[in-house]
Amino acid sequence: MARKISYIFLCMNVIPLLAAAASQACSAQSDAKCSQTGEWNGEFFPGIPKIKYEGPYTKNKFAYKWYNAEEVILGKKMKDWLRFSVAFWHTFRGTGVDPFGAPTKFWPWEDGTNSIAMAKRRMRANFEFINKLGVDRWCFHDRDIAPEGKTLQETNSNLDEVVKLAKTLQGNNIRPLWGTAQLFMHPRYMHGAATSSELGVYVYAAAQVKKAMEVTHYLGGENYVFWGGREGYQTLLNTDMEFELDHMAKFLEAAAAYKRKIGFTGTLLIEPKPQEPTKHQYDWDAATTTNFLRKYGLIGDFKLNIECNHATLSGHSCHHDVETARINGLLGNIDANSGDAQTGWDTDQFLTDTREATMIMLSVIKNGH
Repeated sequence: MARKISYIFLCMNVIPLLAAAASQACSAQSDAKCSQTGEWNGEFFPGIPKIKYEGPYTKNKFAYKWYNAEEVILGKKMKDWLRFSVAFWHTFRGTGVDPFGAPTKFWPWEDGTNSIAMAKRRMRANFEFINKLGVDRWCFHDRDIAPEGKTLQETNSNLDEVVKLAKTLQGNNIRPLWGTAQLFMHPRYMHGAATSSELGVYVYAAAQVKKAMEVTHYLGGENYVFWGGREGYQTLLNTDMEFELDHMAKFLEAAAAYKRKIGFTGTLLIEPKPQEPTKHQYDWDAATTTNFLRKYGLIGDFKLNIECNHATLSGHSCHHDVETARINGLLGNIDANSGDAQTGWDTDQFLTDTREATMIMLSVIKNGH
């Protein structure tokens, strides 16, 4: 049976063009942007038109100089080679904080809460932003788009309510590049999710992935990502590595089985990352993750989501990890970012190295249609 070659997708950390100086409750603002009920009226990004291609010589700051979505290159439109996606967590939940500082970025529509009403307002801002950029993909963590409740049932209900709005706002032309479950921020995941030593944490994580996969499927998502942010260890003195790897494999097997059960046709992706916050993560790089999938017989169920900054943190170039995934038939998605060589954590900057970007694109072309 011939191997099906997957499309290559890019999840781009798009940073909004306009940030407010301070956060205020919507109802406290004096202009007409807020109704008496506290709902935001009007545009979230006023004065910014829909961004269009105008060529390399345009003087318009809000225009594409090089990205011509409809231009055909090697038989495919540029928008099909480069399926840019707005990353919800960076764009609308990122605060500009670093490990040693306080938040530095605030939006004028934020009211300081993590309520359902605030989640819906962010979602409306998300789709205004997407439409003005002229892209047709977005990606998200479950906990970034909807608040966690006191129980799993309440949490799932919150997610359903926000996702229902997202389904309406995205219409027929926009859909998620991928969705994922955030299995790293809550204290319950301090020692991992699929590799946690606590059975209750393992089961809770499985339930969270189940729900996140369901809503990704409901929204028409093209992929579902597993990012093992804490699937690793700080010291081997109190870690049974083999036991934890076996548990992670069982977790992924169950996820693949559930994907088939609900009829989700998207690709399951694993995103390699070497460290931060754990000393050593089990999905260290493309080669390590490929070996893991092969050992546990998961090659047919998963591909890789290569994040460039993760590749450099593991001591490789982004091109190296992309090419490693490609030659193993596992290249599924690219998070086309970059980091700072003088900073020891993932900084999620734009990929501005034209040589590296060209080499990565060469691998994408080799991967085929």
